[in-house]
Amino acid sequence: MTRHKSYGKSTKGAKKRNVLKRFERIEVLRKLGRWVDGKHKKVTGLPKTPSVA
Repeated sequence: MTRHKSYGKSTKGAKKRNVLKRFERIEVLRKLGRWVDGKHKKVTGLPKTPSVA
């Protein structure tokens, strides 16, 4: 049985994601100096961050 074309090839390279995961957004906020580990404890409702190249 063959796979449908819409599934794409398994050897396809990783695409650039336009949405960051929480831990990635926190890393970006740390680099920008907008996140302090002891001060910020809430990880929901994080501010928008620029995408990382």
